[in-house]
Amino acid sequence: MGPLQGVRLIELAGIGPGPVAGTLLSDMGAEVIRVDRVDHVAAGRRPMGGAFDGRGRRSVAVDLKQPEGVETVLRLVAAADGLFEGYRPGVAERLGLGPDVCLARNPRLVYGRMTGWGQDGPLAPVAGHDINYVALSGALAHIGRAGQAPAVPLNLVGDYGGGALFLAFGMVCALLEAARSGQGQVVDAAMIDGVSFLLGPLWSAYRSGFMTDERGTSMLDSGAPFYDVYETADGKWVSVGAIEPQFYAELLARLGIDADGLPHQMDRNGWPALKDRIAAVFRTRTRDEWCDALEGTDVCFAPVLTLGEAPTHPHLAARGAVLETDAGPQPAPAPRFSRTTAEVQGPAVVPGHDTEAVLADLGFGADEVAALTSAGVVAQAD
Repeated sequence: MGPLQGVRLIELAGIGPGPVAGTLLSDMGAEVIRVDRVDHVAAGRRPMGGAFDGRGRRSVAVDLKQPEGVETVLRLVAAADGLFEGYRPGVAERLGLGPDVCLARNPRLVYGRMTGWGQDGPLAPVAGHDINYVALSGALAHIGRAGQAPAVPLNLVGDYGGGALFLAFGMVCALLEAARSGQGQVVDAAMIDGVSFLLGPLWSAYRSGFMTDERGTSMLDSGAPFYDVYETADGKWVSVGAIEPQFYAELLARLGIDADGLPHQMDRNGWPALKDRIAAVFRTRTRDEWCDALEGTDVCFAPVLTLGEAPTHPHLAARGAVLETDAGPQPAPAPRFSRTTAEVQGPAVVPGHDTEAVLADLGFGADEVAALTSAGVVAQAD
């Protein structure tokens, strides 16, 4: 069983990084109970994030606009180790489920808050998305090629890297501390903070002159010929990352490029011409032919695979990195543990799938559950 076995968490249903953090925590063994909306039960709505965002939970459907619904959730809170939500600042308080109320009910509770801009600051109350947090942090300006507009990245950087992972990390840190102190606390996980932290090494590179304000001219942002992607004869792409001198030398040798007479590897003035030479060589073979020639060598090579192609690659298959499920391919739990094995606890379920069972497990009587259901405070999915 996973390393978080025995930990019970309440997830106030949302979208984006909060649910991804919930999946990560569930895969690690935590019991995650998702609180969904009652009006989603009749519609049979699935979690907004799909099968991955919703896997491994049980779901209770509660009407948080009714006082009895708020009290129902507070009874769940009393028996939980943590709760996390992804509302705008102040929304949980208006619902009656803010951290002060929850911590009064359970002083050991870890209360996680996932936002884009944070709980305070001039932008805290306004809307935003991944692209905005990546832009304001300074990351987006450096993603893309020289002379072109910044490239809009997938929402891995803000939502998931700066958001979900930092929320999950913060929750686990606070849970460890609560086990020692007996006191809970609030975790303010903001995507703008997480992305800024991830930029830490690049800030050092910027101060040293390794990176500049000119996009696409540095070693790690497509400026260097030995750290880039190249088109192949069949219109597909491959990647190389031969930074270290010995890897760079092997790359040139395997491409049949004579190193004599070339500028020094780190001579930026020579990068454009060398990139043209490398590109011309890669266009002489298909992607699969280059895989046969370069995979398994130290040139730091990999084909650029699509989501449809990646699960069948031999390396991912050998590690079991992608699971085949009824809902299609999904990533396996990560990271891996030598003793407390992480595993998917179950598929995503419709809202309200487990309302009666969860409430019964937490001490609600059958008559009480029936009364709450009759009043529309909770709902059980068929």
